[in-house]
Amino acid sequence: MNTVALAVTDGMLHFELSMAYEVFGAAPAGVAEPWYDVAVCGPAAVRAGRFRLEPDHGLDQLPRADTVIVPGWADIDADPPAGLVDAVRAAHEAGARVASLCTGAFVLAAAGLLDGKRATTHWAHTRALADRYPRVEVDPDVLYVDNGSVLTSAGKAAAMDLCLHLVRLDRGSSIANAVARRLVVPPHRDGGQAQFVTTPVPAPDHHPLAGLLPWVLARLDQPLTVEDLARQARMSSRHLGRHFRSVTGTTPLQWLLTQRIRQAQELLETTDRSVDAIATATGMGTATTLRRHFNRTVGVPPDTYRRTFRSRSLPDPNA
Repeated sequence: MNTVALAVTDGMLHFELSMAYEVFGAAPAGVAEPWYDVAVCGPAAVRAGRFRLEPDHGLDQLPRADTVIVPGWADIDADPPAGLVDAVRAAHEAGARVASLCTGAFVLAAAGLLDGKRATTHWAHTRALADRYPRVEVDPDVLYVDNGSVLTSAGKAAAMDLCLHLVRLDRGSSIANAVARRLVVPPHRDGGQAQFVTTPVPAPDHHPLAGLLPWVLARLDQPLTVEDLARQARMSSRHLGRHFRSVTGTTPLQWLLTQRIRQAQELLETTDRSVDAIATATGMGTATTLRRHFNRTVGVPPDTYRRTFRSRSLPDPNA
């Protein structure tokens, strides 16, 4: 997954385009392995907003890429260019992994790549996507959807979430975290689009849970309950649930489970600890409980996950 092609044409949104280039175009400091080879592919010179862009190659180069990124599409009421749709479809048929950012999902839908699949786009356009392409199962409440060879993201910042997710799949969480640190963005955000529809994203230190969340993260090995969290936050369980929904987009228990799974993923990638030991370290109690929740959340058992990601995350002892 070393070759990334950015598919561009007139009418693309420059924000998502430049965001993808920032992620895949430069390796974070300290990463010795070869980074992605990024190509910008389009039909001659194109205009993205106020900017004029000179592609490296034509759209006919998309099928040669390992990953094709389709940035946001400005005018969702207009049909995307047939040449772009055909090239994206051909790339997928050739085995490329295809990901759309924001309204780029309309291009993937026009190519038929989303038929029968879950997909998402910017919350303001999910209804339009569902109406125009009824065979697509549009999910308006997630930041991105990973169908394996076809991925879609919600709007703007969620494009960054998806790009970092792709790096994590390819290189492991430690490398994705290094990219996130370079760009000064969180490596992973919890919750879905609903938290951004009617309320602003809270400043890191200015929301009711600002003191509670770090306290919880430092105690994931303990059997915490909602009552424990409410007591620490000095509020009722009901008010705690309301604040969690507002700040994170989910419930206290679901957020806590997500943090436990994330820590388990990191330990599986970066340590030799047994599944039993990791279950204890993450507050899951037993390996059986960890395996059940891990499989349901991540989609594979812990041992399979370790085999997949371990070689990408641990330093080479012979290096």
